[in-house]
Amino acid sequence: MTAPGEPALAEPQMQSVLDQLASMGGKPMETLTPTEARQQPTPAAAATMVAAKAGKDTTPTALVPGVSSVDRTIPGPAGPLPVRIYMPEGAGPFPVVVYYHGGGWVIANKQVYDGGARSLAKFASAVVISVDYRLAPEHKFPAQHDDALATYRWATQNAASIKGDPARLALAGESAGGNLAVATAIAARDAGLPMPKAVISVYPIAQPDTTTASYVEYATAKPLNRAMMGWFAKHTARTPADLQDPRINLVKANLTGLPPVTIINAQIDPLRDDGAMLEAALKAANVSVERKLYAGVAHEFFGMGAVIDKAKDAEQYAGDRLKAALGK
Repeated sequence: MTAPGEPALAEPQMQSVLDQLASMGGKPMETLTPTEARQQPTPAAAATMVAAKAGKDTTPTALVPGVSSVDRTIPGPAGPLPVRIYMPEGAGPFPVVVYYHGGGWVIANKQVYDGGARSLAKFASAVVISVDYRLAPEHKFPAQHDDALATYRWATQNAASIKGDPARLALAGESAGGNLAVATAIAARDAGLPMPKAVISVYPIAQPDTTTASYVEYATAKPLNRAMMGWFAKHTARTPADLQDPRINLVKANLTGLPPVTIINAQIDPLRDDGAMLEAALKAANVSVERKLYAGVAHEFFGMGAVIDKAKDAEQYAGDRLKAALGK
């Protein structure tokens, strides 16, 4: 048992991934350049190695069966955007989920977050579009948010061309992408676009204050800690004022009129309380919101369903929530 006031310990399956990650020789991200940070071992790679050591076939289609994918580009505000389109089995038309990967707006890509996007395609029986939005610091805020909205706009206009139903759209994302999912719903409302029917926001960045209880409690947690969040903010923002922009500071944004939002949080995560604060802000705006907190798991657990039972539960939960909102 964890003593009162002590940070929670990871449950065994999560700990096996964290141990594997620790063995892979990564350096503290806040000591690196963005280019160096993008070459670091990832939690997703650690999870794949755990699966391999357990004798599992680690090809993506084996880890998440029943989903195929194709890479292509779509038009973006500053040039073509690479996307990966995931397709469930069947004839369609399917609901369409636009998905945004994590990485603090600075690192990672659709490949690193393949597990989360692929699992949503499976459990929601939906076409999922995962986009490689532009990264900071080469492209400072709001480039990421502009690309996120452009991807959603493309989906509203082109869903039918990918066996999708343009009347059944949703948004989803993890971490920085969890922020993008909510921010894009707000932007779609303000732009008069067809509204998504649901938003799945997995351990989102929802506000800039790094002195919340979970930031303090998990200041040195793995794989995400407070120093890394400061590093992400430094590289993403043009000025400190950007961190107060409602696209980043979601808890201060106008949230009225948004579709139902599902928030998934990990206990061992500086961003745990961001999820709780976003939940409260959405309730205050009369938005339907459901939040689920998973004990004993850390940031990045979503998408690791092949090796962590609680991750598979979270993926199934997200898929069920999408199915309930998107219907037939």
